[in-house]
Amino acid sequence: MMGRAPSAVQPATAKTQDIADQVRSQVEEKENKKFPVFKAVSFKSQAVAATNYFIKVHFGDEDFVHLRVFKSLPHENKPLTLSNYQTNKAKHDELSYF
Repeated sequence: MMGRAPSAVQPATAKTQDIADQVRSQVEEKENKKFPVFKAVSFKSQAVAATNYFIKVHFGDEDFVHLRVFKSLPHENKPLTLSNYQTNKAKHDELSYF
């Protein structure tokens, strides 16, 4: 379900960093490596059945990854889910729906 269009890109907040931190181990496991840095720099959000977060994360040197994280409704009491991610991103790459 796509729901509404994602919001405009915004600077990352403490909440955005917390979301990125909660899925960091999932990304590291899928990439089979540990990231020395994992700093959220910007994000978009999209209201669907709950919320999708699209987060641009800096993970060292000039390397970035884009995350799509699903946050279920509060009453469902489920952990954040890494829905998808894109590697080989640069600082200037647009954060868009994927």
